[in-house]
Order: sequence, then structure tokens, then C-alpha cells
Amino acid sequence: MDEIPASAWVIRFAPLIPAGGRVLDLACGSGRHARLLASMGYQVEAVDRDALALATLVGLHSITTRIADLEKAPWPFDAACFDGVIVTNYLFRPRFAALIGALRPGGVLIYETFMVGNETLGKPSNPDFLLQPGELLDRVRTQLTVMAFEQGRVSHPSPAFVQRICAVAAEVGRLPIVA
Repeated sequence: MDEIPASAWVIRFAPLIPAGGRVLDLACGSGRHARLLASMGYQVEAVDRDALALATLVGLHSITTRIADLEKAPWPFDAACFDGVIVTNYLFRPRFAALIGALRPGGVLIYETFMVGNETLGKPSNPDFLLQPGELLDRVRTQLTVMAFEQGRVSHPSPAFVQRICAVAAEVGRLPIVA
């Protein structure tokens, strides 16, 4: 089975994360983004509840793994401890405030997951795992500076309805300095 490539959205916005920073790859699965970010010089904390998936990352340079059930166990991170938070293909709304709170000033949230409409194409189809139109934007715009937002149907790497956001923990209305 071929490895799923890193998200073009993550590749596009990862350089906004402060150089050499600490990044959380939440619900990382087999770690496609953890590997990418480590190769870019970031210190990555790769978190998932699937120990077998995480095992492929153990011992890799600049990647620390953590087995955690993000939905049933207490939130395992301190506030303001990451320069970047990456989330793809995962949604658990009760943790959203904690995700934003985990960002240091200047930290970057890069989030991409499924939205309503995806049930017409396959899984996920459960409404609990599908964002409503504009939901990512609504959840971050009063706390973070939105750099980019997209929603709708995509065809690559496979057909899906998605929402994507890149937002920075900076003064609302003020763009961050990008080197």
C-alpha cells in the first residue's frame, strides 16, 4: 500500500511556523505530517491513540510520540506550549479550545478536515465528524488571525468535501511577520 502524501495545504503553510519550533501533529496516524515537519527542522510531538501507527515513528530524529486517547482521556498538553498545531482528517469539537490554547504567541494552526457534503461521497459520513459550512472560520476568527480559509469539494488526492484553515496566534487584525 502506498504512503499517503502530505497535504498540500500543510506543505503550503508549514513555513509560517516559527523556524525550529515545537509542533503538535494531532491524531497523526502514521505520521505523514510529522515526518514532513521534522524534515523541515521542527521538533514534532506526534500524538495518536493507535500505538501501531505511532510505532513507525519511534526513533526518528526530531519526532517524539505519545499514545493518547484525545476524546476520552484528559487533555495531555499545557497551554501555550506549541509553535504550530497540525490537524488533518480529524474532528473532535470539545477539544477545539484546547487546540487554540496550546499555541504560543505567533504559533500557527493548520487544520484540514471533512465537511458536510462528504456523506455523498463516502466516509466519513457521520455528522459528528463533518464540519458545518464556515465552522472552522467561526471557531478561530475571534482568537486567531486567519491567514487563509477554503471550503468545498476537492478532487485530489481523492474526491471529498473539506474545510481548511491556516491561522496565527497574533493580535487579531494584525498580520504576523513572515521571514
